[in-house]
Amino acid sequence: MIVGNLQSKRRIIFFLEVITIFWIIVIIRLIIVQFVEGEKWTLKAKNQAYVSRQITASRGIIYDRTEKNILAQSSSVETVSVNPVNISDDKKENVAKVLSEIFNLDYEKVLKKVKNNKSKQEIIVRKVDKETADKLRNWMNENNIFSGINIDEDMKRYYPYGDLASHIIGFVGSDNQGLEGIEAKYNDVLTGKKGSISKMLDAKGNSFGDSGELFEEAESGDSIVLTIDKNIQAITEKYLEEACIENECTDGGNVIIMDPRNGDILAMATYPNYNLNNPFEITNEEVKAYWYEMDSTQKNLYLQKVWRNKAVADTYEPGSTFKLVTTAAAIEEGLATADKAGCFMCGGSIEVAGVRIKCWRYYRPHGSQSLRDGLMNSCNPVFIGLGQKIGKEKYYDYLEKFGFLNKTGIDLIGEAGSIFLKEEKVGPVELATISFGQRFEVTPIQMIAMAGTIGNKGNYVKPRVVKKIIDSATGNETIIEPVYRDAISKETAEEILSMMTSVVDTGTGKNAKVEGYLVGGKTGTSEDGVNTGKYVTSFLGIAPTDNPCLTILVTLYNPTGEGGHQGGAVAAPVAGKILNEVISYLEL
Repeated sequence: MIVGNLQSKRRIIFFLEVITIFWIIVIIRLIIVQFVEGEKWTLKAKNQAYVSRQITASRGIIYDRTEKNILAQSSSVETVSVNPVNISDDKKENVAKVLSEIFNLDYEKVLKKVKNNKSKQEIIVRKVDKETADKLRNWMNENNIFSGINIDEDMKRYYPYGDLASHIIGFVGSDNQGLEGIEAKYNDVLTGKKGSISKMLDAKGNSFGDSGELFEEAESGDSIVLTIDKNIQAITEKYLEEACIENECTDGGNVIIMDPRNGDILAMATYPNYNLNNPFEITNEEVKAYWYEMDSTQKNLYLQKVWRNKAVADTYEPGSTFKLVTTAAAIEEGLATADKAGCFMCGGSIEVAGVRIKCWRYYRPHGSQSLRDGLMNSCNPVFIGLGQKIGKEKYYDYLEKFGFLNKTGIDLIGEAGSIFLKEEKVGPVELATISFGQRFEVTPIQMIAMAGTIGNKGNYVKPRVVKKIIDSATGNETIIEPVYRDAISKETAEEILSMMTSVVDTGTGKNAKVEGYLVGGKTGTSEDGVNTGKYVTSFLGIAPTDNPCLTILVTLYNPTGEGGHQGGAVAAPVAGKILNEVISYLEL
């Protein structure tokens, strides 16, 4: 009996000790939670209770070079959202019905969002105009609904000139994130900082606390001034479209105009273009006919092709326009001068390492020529002979000097690089074809940079499309300075300018003449791939050659019209029309 009592007492004591230890642990934990971790748990509770709605920042404005023409801006619109827990169950169906009717939405999808009590916030519709949103405001006022439905200011990107400069400016997605062009390249600059509206809710979704709504203002993005001139861009696009339609260019075309003195791209046009305010719209009737039969991959590939800026993202075989590089290398190395008569002989073809390469006018050879004659006549044997004299090592040095072995670094997305054989793999035949512009590929932007080097008296200047950035808060301006480097001598550049003037005065480029002005140029015709039956026709020009301030490259892809596919007949007239209007506009 005594033993039993002792055991009972021990159990009781043990039980009391356990309870005591438990409560000591609880008290210690409470002290830690209250005094040591109190701030952390308070913050967590507040975060769980807070409902926050973001305010989209206004993207910076994109101006043309004059700063008078706005090419892209943000306009105020509205975003409608709901807090499901703040809408009573007996009103959810009616709310969903009204929302779907006002904004033309699927009722079942809206109802699902309104009934989702597990979500603090559901977006119903974005970027609606104020007039439509006011219909909802009026209904809410008439039905005394003051919580559960939110109408917040939002921003929509708007492009005042529609399709103008579409491949340069680019566009944004539904979240105002830049997807193409300058909008994508300078997204971080243009975006700004989002704001927010926050308030505290209890478990039933009712507001509590005395702070009301907390408002954090959005900060606008910085603005950008392009080098593009709106009027020059419009002139360029007008004549490019006309040329592509008249000459039935199945693969479109592009034109670049650059100021060789500072690398400013004054215009960069690609045809066909697209409407920046509706970039997903299908305008091609053939594609539109079977659009809904295409899978998502095919649709995406087609849209990427529409949005692609061919002037920087595509490569092509330049043809005879590249003879300017061979000319520059030969003169700079002292291997030729412009006007020494009888230096070259065209017999209709030339044999290189057992391979006979024809002149384009093999049926009626050019005969005895100076270098100026050879450039005017675009005679292949002349430049094959010069390439042999220069040698591949020196020739590749000049490819480097003119920027053909690297990307230009222009401030646009998706720039492609050139496609050349590695120097060690170049033999006599390969050097011969490179010398007159075939069997390799470059980008149009690389070609305009090369022409700019000649126009800038031998100094290579990096092409650019952004002139400066304006801080939205302070108004301070960050100027994007031109980047220069030496390439060839001033004397060589001036001699080439003189020969280019002769090409337009009496040679293959005469269709690019502008009355009253000295225009220099070089025509080009090349195959688009090997044995494709397709051609690329081009004209590379500089004006005025006595004081260069414009360089132009017209590139037309696979012209199939009655005018043929020769650069002098198809591309040169386009350059002449554009230069005539641009020179008049600039009052040179």
